Amino acid sequence: MVIWRLAAPVVGSDHLYKYRLYCGRNGQCRLRYDNERGKGDRIHDGENERPYWFTDYETLISDFRRDVRRVMEREQ
Repeated sequence: MVIWRLAAPVVGSDHLYKYRLYCGRNGQCRLRYDNERGKGDRIHDGENERPYWFTDYETLISDFRRDVRRVMEREQ
């Protein structure tokens, strides 16, 4: 998990955080939350990508941990 507090929002986001939260195994991304410039807040779940509705960084971390548990259970 990497989270930066910025002076101005990343293009596509409306908050002051730039982040990259990653869960992978054997060199493959299983789950990633990020806010890529121009695309905004996103969740990458395997081959699927969808918007993420950012509220605050505490919720971001909690949501990511919840989804990591779900991914780990799915792969057992």
